[in-house]
Amino acid sequence: MGIERFPRAHRLSSRGHFQRAFRLRCTAADQTLLVFGHPNGLPVARLGLSVSRKIGGAVLRNRWKRRIREAFRLSKGQLTPGIDLVVIPRAGQEPALGQIRQSLVRLADRVARKLQT
Repeated sequence: MGIERFPRAHRLSSRGHFQRAFRLRCTAADQTLLVFGHPNGLPVARLGLSVSRKIGGAVLRNRWKRRIREAFRLSKGQLTPGIDLVVIPRAGQEPALGQIRQSLVRLADRVARKLQT
């Protein structure tokens, strides 16, 4: 049951964590998501969300956030540990959870490879 949770240790909460990821500018993107990454030196990957008003109203923004968190939670085993990920959804049609999950795993892997070089 522990692997199915989304504990506080897997979240980015401070402004400094977000700024560090934005400053490094290690990114990967597709038509669904834009992902910024930064090494965190921890044994887990952590997730931060930045959903702007361009996406839509509060209901739509919150739905995006729930789906991205769920995709992260379900994909924790496939993500490279030791990376902070800041995820920004792209404006447009709202994709299904499966598409978000697939996109998140692919983009996080791309960011991890960029960080290793």
